[in-house]
Amino acid sequence: MATIIRMPEVAANATHATLVSWSKKEGDTIASGQSIADVETDKAVIELNVDANGTIARLLVKNGTEVAVGAPIAVLIDKGETIDDADKLLLGGQPTVATSSPSTLANEASDSVVMSVKSQVSQRIFSSPVARLLIKQHGLDMGAMVGSGPNGRIVKYDVIKAIEVAQSVQVLAAPTTLESTSIAVNQNKPIPITENLPLGGYVDTPHTNMRRTIARRLLESKSTVPHFYLTVECRVDKLMHMRTEINAQGHQKISVNDFVVLAAARALRDVPQVNVIWTDDAIRQFNEVDISIAVSTETGLMTPILFNVNSKSLSQISQSVRAMAERAKQGQLRPAEFQGGTFSISNLGMYGIDEFAAIINPPQAAILAVGAVKAQPVMGQNGVVEAGQVMRCTLSVDHRAVDGALAATWLSTFRRYIESPYLLII
Repeated sequence: MATIIRMPEVAANATHATLVSWSKKEGDTIASGQSIADVETDKAVIELNVDANGTIARLLVKNGTEVAVGAPIAVLIDKGETIDDADKLLLGGQPTVATSSPSTLANEASDSVVMSVKSQVSQRIFSSPVARLLIKQHGLDMGAMVGSGPNGRIVKYDVIKAIEVAQSVQVLAAPTTLESTSIAVNQNKPIPITENLPLGGYVDTPHTNMRRTIARRLLESKSTVPHFYLTVECRVDKLMHMRTEINAQGHQKISVNDFVVLAAARALRDVPQVNVIWTDDAIRQFNEVDISIAVSTETGLMTPILFNVNSKSLSQISQSVRAMAERAKQGQLRPAEFQGGTFSISNLGMYGIDEFAAIINPPQAAILAVGAVKAQPVMGQNGVVEAGQVMRCTLSVDHRAVDGALAATWLSTFRRYIESPYLLII
């Protein structure tokens, strides 16, 4: 019998997803397990596989449409069924118009059914949570707004512009006084007049699902997680010498970041109280070390996970990190490959950044920010100033889960491995 394909919950707690493109067209046959479309989640584009067999009778949404979870997106029919059977299913089992000339009137009825369903999907007014809150606060009509976000989504900017329009109308109707610098859109909620936009013009880049998620999570982290920061200078002369010798063998190139990842894993093994996440009921300590590596992509920052790092060699870490970074940039990661992790590393050394502090990736309790290797004068063991290579690293810590002394112990352990890299291979 005919089957409706609905938008699944492609990510945890997702309410909507964007159908990027169909990989099948109407009339194609499809088997269970095959991909019917590419769908954008909060952090990646993934394939949408069906769990039914049949022929695609109807595709109900256009490429690039944001669709609510559970909304119908396509209809499959079995062998021997027709498009009419699909349309009956869309109507909840009610028969379509039957006439003696199915090639005309029946087709028109079928088209009206599909247009009705497509209208239910496409006419839904999408808006961001902040936009909905502002609309409610100021008593505005959402239906009268034109969204500037993806697929007409109403965003905060659109609501602010609507408020400004309402204010300007009230200004024209009201006498000009000094008190008019604050005008109420409704009688209970006065809103300050915003400054005019620059005369030189501007370009709006609509937020992607990934960018919205990054913004939400970072705001949540900085607003709710009590960060504190510890910074150390690591002498990396021995590490750089070892790296040069390894790379001279020509088998595989090892980066400074590969050493950092392994050193962090060893430190988490030695100080497991930092290999934790914060929950409302407990501090959860993990047996395995799964490190999230920050990767910059065209659509935003992603943190693919390198699992069970302590069981990997330098060369294995190097191979895995390169492969993950490439798949992240191509949007090919599965949710399980970037959701989770017990610790994070963000390295901006390749951009020449000397030092920075990263924002914790909740519910993790810590993230290590790594700067560039710099040549500078240092105090040698004999008390004589000498030339040395230094890398500054800053640990951001959730004070709810990890105390200062414990974080300092971890950072000192990490520095010991970085400054004595032979310890990483024994």
